[in-house]
Amino acid sequence: MNFRQGLKAKPVFKIILLPWINVIFLLFIFFMLTSGLTQPSAISVKLPKALTSDIGNNEDLTILVTSENMIYLNDKVTTLEELRGLMGRVGSKERPVLIKADRRASLGRIADILDLGRSLGIEHINVATEQQ
Repeated sequence: MNFRQGLKAKPVFKIILLPWINVIFLLFIFFMLTSGLTQPSAISVKLPKALTSDIGNNEDLTILVTSENMIYLNDKVTTLEELRGLMGRVGSKERPVLIKADRRASLGRIADILDLGRSLGIEHINVATEQQ
């Protein structure tokens, strides 16, 4: 005797958590790996300290020299040869140049930039410092 023939089974609604846990875990791994690949947008430069320092203009042509002696112009890495062409093209001889060099940067690299500016006939070349 089979009394259950007329009864239809109701569908059972279950939430299976294991696939959701796997997806969330994979997303977590993805974001952890890709967050380490992004480069910081700002360049960190620790300026040397001086007792006498002035506030510069925003109109200055700013050259950054990092502690690894990398040269940046307009937030782009450049070489001395590229810098020569860019400084010659960008502005006139009256436009001031501001060198922001890290305190651990090589003095030779800063001297190269100063000589480059003098050879192009730039009259105002300044080195940025922090006031003590």
